[in-house]
Amino acid sequence: MNAPSRFSNDRNVIAFRPGLPGRKPIRVALFSGNYNCVRDGANRALNRLVGHLLYKAGMDVRIYSPTAPRPAFQSVGEVRSVPSLAIPGRPEYRVAIGLTSGVRRDLDDFAPDIVHLSCPDRLGRQAQKYARAHNIPVVASLHTRFETYLDYYRLSFLRGTIERYLDRFYGDADLILAPTAPIRDEMAVVHGADRLAVWGRGIDPRDFAPTLRDPAFRAAHGYEEGDIVPLFFGRLVLEKGLGVFTDAIAAIRAQGHHVRPLIVGEGPARSWLAQRLPNATFTGHMSGADLGRAVASADLLINPSVTEAFGNVNLEAMASGLAVLSADVPSATALIDHGHTGLLLQPTDSHAYAEAAIGLMNDRRRLTALRQAAADAAARHRWEDVLDSVAQAYARLLPHKGSPAALPACAPRAGTG
Repeated sequence: MNAPSRFSNDRNVIAFRPGLPGRKPIRVALFSGNYNCVRDGANRALNRLVGHLLYKAGMDVRIYSPTAPRPAFQSVGEVRSVPSLAIPGRPEYRVAIGLTSGVRRDLDDFAPDIVHLSCPDRLGRQAQKYARAHNIPVVASLHTRFETYLDYYRLSFLRGTIERYLDRFYGDADLILAPTAPIRDEMAVVHGADRLAVWGRGIDPRDFAPTLRDPAFRAAHGYEEGDIVPLFFGRLVLEKGLGVFTDAIAAIRAQGHHVRPLIVGEGPARSWLAQRLPNATFTGHMSGADLGRAVASADLLINPSVTEAFGNVNLEAMASGLAVLSADVPSATALIDHGHTGLLLQPTDSHAYAEAAIGLMNDRRRLTALRQAAADAAARHRWEDVLDSVAQAYARLLPHKGSPAALPACAPRAGTG
């Protein structure tokens, strides 16, 4: 069991413990597609949730997930490795072969009160059927807009099939945790508002804050004091909008602005990106204080990605005091007040990003105002509140386990087979 000290050594009073004296704690079986194989926003959020459930909410959690020979990071909680195969060309991602007899026996032994599905893969679908057969409430959380990936890999003809499958997957859950209010409202049209709740994301001000801006970092990478540094921040994969980003930088330069972007992150498309941006600064993977310092030392984020369900990158950049130029998609509209805390742009219009960036470069007063408003808005996203809401959502599905009287019971929907 791997548990970082920031959770296990926390001596704060437990703010929410759904069990009553003499009652066993709620047991949660969490199914993940790659809980510690890849260090991305979804996995970081799941790890934070597990830490909160274990050390603040007093629950028992067991994670079922593919695992890699070398984990991408130290994960939180008790992970049960499920049989899986590496994806050809993307070995960091693994695909579970399903709910094997060994996993079923382990589930029987654990006897979960809640089954939480974080990935709509074969493992998740079979775990859903297991839960139905054993009358266990199912929670499904949305982390990625998988249907949007198809356009980047010339598989758009499969979109209808994938969307119908996702509707069935989420439709067979008792509770759906959407990452933002716009996505909640979108899914409520199909699945009903009574089965939707929001599980957002938070910010740790120790990790992301304007005060982490470091002139020495900028100088070490060749940036002068008055330079405007555009940032790309995240996994270096094509589906993050890298093509639009490179085109936007080219359009900025075509108008006489000699910007040199800062690229923070790692991934299989790094060489592709480096060929198109030969004079960009690549930091590779960063974490902790180094990551926060790098992000805060840029000036504006250009984020054309449409695949995020929440938009951790946008929120972390905002918290770092950057002006955010983001694709106008539900994950971004939930965070950004256009023209006040950032700018929302047509996702594939590279010239729109370029014009917006140039406008801010030419109007430093407006740039400063956007950066300050973004930091103020991001500070309202507190991890403690966000994670408490998930623990409370679990408890509402299990009134017999002793959920607080102040929380109304939420009856599970009848099984759908």
